This record gives sequence, structure tokens and C-alpha cells, in this order.
Amino acid sequence: MSTVTKQAEPPQEGFQHPKRWLGMLFAGVWLWFLASPATAIWDHPRLPVRVLSMTSLVAFAALYVYAFITGRGYRRELRTMRPRRAWTLLGSLVLLALLVVPGAGPQAMGTVVYLAAAAMFLLPMRPAVAVGVAMATLPLVVPLWLPAWRSQQVVSFAVVMAALAIFGITRMVDRNAELLAAHSEIRRLAVAEERARAARDLHDILGHSLTVITVKAELAGRLLEIDPARAAGEVGDLERLAREALADVRRTVGAYREVSLAEELASARSALSAAGIAVELPGTIPDLPPERNELFGWAVREGVTNVVRHSGARHCAIRVEPELVEVRDDGRGPVTPDGTAEPAGVGGHGLRGLRERADKLGGQLGIGRTGPRGGFVLRISTPAGES
Repeated sequence: MSTVTKQAEPPQEGFQHPKRWLGMLFAGVWLWFLASPATAIWDHPRLPVRVLSMTSLVAFAALYVYAFITGRGYRRELRTMRPRRAWTLLGSLVLLALLVVPGAGPQAMGTVVYLAAAAMFLLPMRPAVAVGVAMATLPLVVPLWLPAWRSQQVVSFAVVMAALAIFGITRMVDRNAELLAAHSEIRRLAVAEERARAARDLHDILGHSLTVITVKAELAGRLLEIDPARAAGEVGDLERLAREALADVRRTVGAYREVSLAEELASARSALSAAGIAVELPGTIPDLPPERNELFGWAVREGVTNVVRHSGARHCAIRVEPELVEVRDDGRGPVTPDGTAEPAGVGGHGLRGLRERADKLGGQLGIGRTGPRGGFVLRISTPAGES
């Protein structure tokens, strides 16, 4: 997963935030190594130099802690500090370190350890390594011009160790931040998938149920005068269908909606008969795995809904085989709002949802006309032996 690098303001973490205090504590522990230059400054005979260097050392320590926390915050949020800001912070640390020299003398060389560590947190990898190498070399070359300072191999070694330690910390912070970002993305995708599932199920359930209710209501209206007894039966069916639709919605919201092929075939017979469409159903249903049984049930539901709603057909045949389900009619198929035939392969929310269900089982959805004079077929095929 790629991460967009932003150059923005620092992360908004107040000093009351526990993670900010943890960062301050971690950075502050290492300030103990500034005790040597502090002691040297305290022992300096001239008061003005002592005040200047001690003030600079305290400011250096405070700015280092600030730089450490700020750099850590950027990395935790997978962001990059503006180069100008990073170099300004590092340059300010260098200036304060130079102001420590008059009072601390050779002991001021300990500040280069902190400069290397700050560079690792503030700068990109290549310039950070360059600064680290320069800081490690400085204790070795300065005595060439200032013999009184003596070669400080220990300081140079400390610079290398500090740079490696901070490098490890930065990598750990980066990996943790990437892991948290990945978890956040997974949660977001899970929510989006659940919303899509709920929308798909509600469309499939209500689209079919309301279509059947509409057809039966129209039929009951036509039968009121010519066959009141049958009209009363259709009204009873309307009440039953409305209750079933409400129960289906509740089950869908509860995320345990199940569809059975046998139930959908029975419902198809009732819906097609009410619409005056002759129906041909399979005599037997093959023994199907549960996932395929549900998929085929959704296919029958969607296919019959479209036949009743759009086709204007007189006959509909449903075929079920172990790896295939097919709903075929002799109507005109889907039509566009202007009344013309819709191109084959075009579908609404229901067909898109059905295609998603088929894809999850490795199946394929096929829709299209059966001939130039009309007829439409919806077919789902699944791989042999797949559930």
C-alpha cells in the first residue's frame, strides 16, 4: 500500500498528551551526557562566558528535545517535515553548540552526538547519513588545528553508536506508523464493504418483494368486481408478502439474511402466475453446496423480478443444474426510459450485486437477448466442484 507523503504543519499533539510526555522522557534521559560540558562551564573563571555558554547549553538541550519529539511525531503520522524547517532546527542546534564552546572547551565536543541524532530524525536518509559522518569525523580532525583538544575517538565512537540507535528507532517508528495506517485502511474498507453489502441486499430484497406486491395489488384491483373471492385471496397474499418483506429487511439489517433456492422457486411461481406469465420450473433441484444454493436463489430472485418488471413476456423458463442456473423469457428484455431496448450486458443495481456475489464464488454472470425478435436470458455458471 502506497503512502502519500505530506509536507504539512507538525502533528497536533499537546504537551498533555501521554505519547508526547513519553517522547520527552525518552529524549530527556540522554541529556545526562551533557553533564560533562555543564561541569566544565560551571568551573569557568569568567562569569560572562559562563552565563553565555550555560544558557546556550540549556537552550541546546531544550531545542534537542523539541526536535526529537517533533521529528518523531512526523514519522508517526507518515509525514515529512519541510526541508527548510528541518535544516533551520539543525542549524539552530549547531549555532547553540558553538556558543557552548567558549565555556566548555573540549568538553563541548559531546554536543556532536546530539547533532547526529537530531539529523537522523529530522532529515531524509542521505543527508542524515552525510551529517552523521561529518559529526563522527569532527572529533578526529579538530585536534589537527587545536592540539590542546586532543583526539577524541570515544566521542567519534559515541556518534556512530547514537546514529545507529536513532536509525533503528526511526525505522521502528516508521514501521509502526505504516502498520497503524494499514489497520485504519482495513477498517475503512470493511465499513465500505459492509455498507455495499447492506445496500445490495436491501435492493435485492425490496426490489423483488415490492415488484410482486405491485403485481398482486394490480391483479386484486382487477378481480374486485369479477371475482371478489379470488381478489380477497390476493389481498391476503399482499399482507403476507408485506410481512415477509419486513422480516427480510430486519434479517438483512441483522446481517443474517439467507436465501434458499427452493423458496425462491416457489416465490417465482407465485409472482409469475400473478403477472399472467406462464412459468416452467425444474422438476427437481440438484443437491447444491450452501454457498451455491444461496447464489442460485439470488439469481432466480433477480431474474424473475426483471421478468415481471421489464420483460412483457408471456412465458418464463427456469433451469437449474449443478453448476448453472438460468432464467429465460420470451419478452423484450430491459428497456431504457425512452422505451427502447436496453443494450445487452447493461444492468442496474440488482445485476451489479448479483455479479459481485458470483465473483466471490468464482462464477460468471451472463445476460443478453436470445434472438433478434426478443427473448432474454440471465445465466450464472460456476466452476465444477467449487462451492
